[in-house]
Amino acid sequence: MAEQLLAWLSAINHFLWGPWTPFVLLAAGVLFTVWTKFAQFRIIAHGFRVLRGEYDHPDDPGAINHFQALSAALSATIGLGNIGGVALAIGLGGPGALLWMWIVGFLGIALKTIEITLTMLYRNTDEPNEPHGGAMWVIDQTLGQRPGWRAVGKGLGGFFCVSCLIMTMAGGNMFQSWNVAELTNTYFEVPQVATGIVMAVLVGMVILGGIKRIGHVAGRLVPVMCCLYVLSALAVLAVHVADLPAIIQLVVTRAFSSTDAGGAFLGSTAGWAFSMGMRRALFSNEAGLGSAPIAHAAARTDEPAREGIVGGIGPLVDTLIICTLTALVIIATGTWNRPPEGPMNGPVQLVHQDESVRLVAPTSVDALPELADWERYHVGEQVFFVLDTADPTQPDQRRRVRLFGEIVGDEKSNPATIDWEAPADIATRLGWNHFPSDVRLAPGSDGEPESRVFRDFKGASLTAHAFDRAFPGLGKWLITLGAWLFALSTMISWSYYGEQSTYYLFGRRGIVPYKLAFCVFAILGTVWVNTDKQLGNLIDFGLGWMLWANLFIILIMSPKAVRTLRDYFRRLSAGEFEHHAAASLTDLVEGKDRDA
Repeated sequence: MAEQLLAWLSAINHFLWGPWTPFVLLAAGVLFTVWTKFAQFRIIAHGFRVLRGEYDHPDDPGAINHFQALSAALSATIGLGNIGGVALAIGLGGPGALLWMWIVGFLGIALKTIEITLTMLYRNTDEPNEPHGGAMWVIDQTLGQRPGWRAVGKGLGGFFCVSCLIMTMAGGNMFQSWNVAELTNTYFEVPQVATGIVMAVLVGMVILGGIKRIGHVAGRLVPVMCCLYVLSALAVLAVHVADLPAIIQLVVTRAFSSTDAGGAFLGSTAGWAFSMGMRRALFSNEAGLGSAPIAHAAARTDEPAREGIVGGIGPLVDTLIICTLTALVIIATGTWNRPPEGPMNGPVQLVHQDESVRLVAPTSVDALPELADWERYHVGEQVFFVLDTADPTQPDQRRRVRLFGEIVGDEKSNPATIDWEAPADIATRLGWNHFPSDVRLAPGSDGEPESRVFRDFKGASLTAHAFDRAFPGLGKWLITLGAWLFALSTMISWSYYGEQSTYYLFGRRGIVPYKLAFCVFAILGTVWVNTDKQLGNLIDFGLGWMLWANLFIILIMSPKAVRTLRDYFRRLSAGEFEHHAAASLTDLVEGKDRDA
């Protein structure tokens, strides 16, 4: 049943994330960039002044100030997508994926400004101190108000909310707890379920207090974790400062050409680099997704475009700064195409028999000298060989694939062993009907069959390894701490997105059960999830439907948002807005009104 569901989700995701998806998203970004006359530069310049409280007024409707609203939105976007998602993009798509992240990030500034402006135009302010907004309210207050179209408007709004709830539980919750649990277990051998319980308790203490408490926590947490991460990344890049020009050249050239396989990297085409960079940038900064407007809808303002401009700062911080630093660290340290860990002390053979393939390799960890260092390796970790095979789906082409082995046993008292993956399992993992008989160990840098093994790193663990390669021990502590902070902040904000979706669907009676379920799923994410593929399908499912539903709404209603933004800039140039001195950082963080 589970395999059928996975196959069903994969088929739907294949449609949602078809080759047309990135082009539609980029086209929307280009459209709003041109339509607003490349307003990104003006958005950034004016946005920081708004963020500092220079246009605040305590009588404006809303629950939190601009700084707290942006912090709440950033706490959702600056998360493990910046650490683990970027690592996945570079590890699979190569350095060229970073250029596409930059492009999506730049275009995302205009796209996010428009979608947040649109949300502010149609947010529900029946309760001025607790407004509600998002794509569901936009469609409800426009199409849903036309005679004969109310059911359609409610249906589309509800569809967006259901997609948001799927994404909330999968990407904004279980993905975060699973990644942190795996990373903490890798470095400190803490049971994964224990990590899940702690995270559930910490998140629950915040989300039960509503958006004001979320705003207060995010306003303190986001600046601290951003500064900590940026300074550490800059320290690593300082060590490799002489290599930066060559790295930038590599990023640009590999965005438009194939990247050859090398070390642990399996190789990539330009199209795959484009796809991976676009997906990870979208998952990270959420431009066009419709999630961030839900947080910004709680901002205290009577100017819709003003909060849209503040929201445009999000992709700048998230993608053009944080994601870029992560990618540069991984590339500069050579982690994306890292060399093998060490040789096998024994024969490695691929035996062909009756059109099937069987691996014969040592199973004792003693056969891997480097794996005997339990300060670095422990039970549950994976290692892999790189194989060169014929591709059953394209017989005229060959493909490099990984053959994984998991360290099992108890290293404290008994010799640990390596449980190697069966070729049939590889075929299932790759979606093949059978594993080809034409297979051999992939050649190494010397052209000879590579009988050495690579250590497998997933998501955040790969980024941690990159920091460790520059400063031994830094990744262990920095990425573990950063992953905890980033994951907790992401879970807190995504819980609010899910809460607002629940409110739209069921009213206030559904909020408390939803919050309890959210905390339970944080624990289940560390128990149920075995591979990132399981969560990846759910994330892409919810993310894809949210994206298409939101883009449909934005494109239909965008003329009004663009006119609102243009009118705002016209009045700003004419000096029509009351202007104050910037508020203190303390007041911004604590959400104090200027005249309070």
